[in-house]
Amino acid sequence: MHIDKLLALTSDVTTINDNEWLMTHPGLPDTWGQGRTAFGGITAGFLHHALSQVVDKDRSLRAYHTNFVGPVSFDKPLELIVEKLRSGRNMSQYLARLQQDGKVCVCVQACFGVERSSKIQVDKLPTHSMKLPQKAKFIPQIPKVTPRFFRHYELAIEQGQIPFSWSKHSHYHGWMRFKEAVSEFNYTHLISLIDAWPPAIIQQLKLPAPVSTVSWDIELVQPLAPGSENPWFGYQVDTKLANGGYAHTEATIWDDKERVIALSRQTIAVFD
Repeated sequence: MHIDKLLALTSDVTTINDNEWLMTHPGLPDTWGQGRTAFGGITAGFLHHALSQVVDKDRSLRAYHTNFVGPVSFDKPLELIVEKLRSGRNMSQYLARLQQDGKVCVCVQACFGVERSSKIQVDKLPTHSMKLPQKAKFIPQIPKVTPRFFRHYELAIEQGQIPFSWSKHSHYHGWMRFKEAVSEFNYTHLISLIDAWPPAIIQQLKLPAPVSTVSWDIELVQPLAPGSENPWFGYQVDTKLANGGYAHTEATIWDDKERVIALSRQTIAVFD
């Protein structure tokens, strides 16, 4: 099922109190699966979709911190609960939870802010020299190896190797986009898309092994304004440290106008 059709199944907003809202969803199909749980990008994206229904429209997403607490089962109803912590003149802080059977599976703390004029101007964001791809070139669909959700995305690798290839690399450079264009690209789609890349460290493994993102931080540094119907986004990620069964990665995301739009950091658990 296309991501837009999946999002459209979310219920209307029910107000619990002045600072809390509830939305429901009939559940995610296993075509959005990643092992025994739903793909983290889609669950984090769902929570942004819920937040976007209640946050004031003059505020744009600035920071998005996600903790993956437990597995999300397939074809089982979801509850999306949004809580406003504080909303001031310039900034608003929210918590959002995805629950099944009353248990929290994913939680998000999100910061939204208005744009303000400022005398401070600094731009040390990185650039890249990657050429836009003509087509995807990454991982074929291999039963019981390639995650099922991967059918919804296209990746074009420039540096690094495919997962479980016994590589010495611990970074990826390349491009990403949806396999089918979305109706109107927004931050829900971007959050889902960024997580489509596998953790860079698993290309060092010789055989498939469970890998799980524990926490994920995204900083949205420039407004989202893709220039084409189904844009390619540039992606470069590097593993800063991996030991004791955990890895720590940092990534930069560019739009198709070569503007940095997001910075991403993840803590990853590797069960090899």
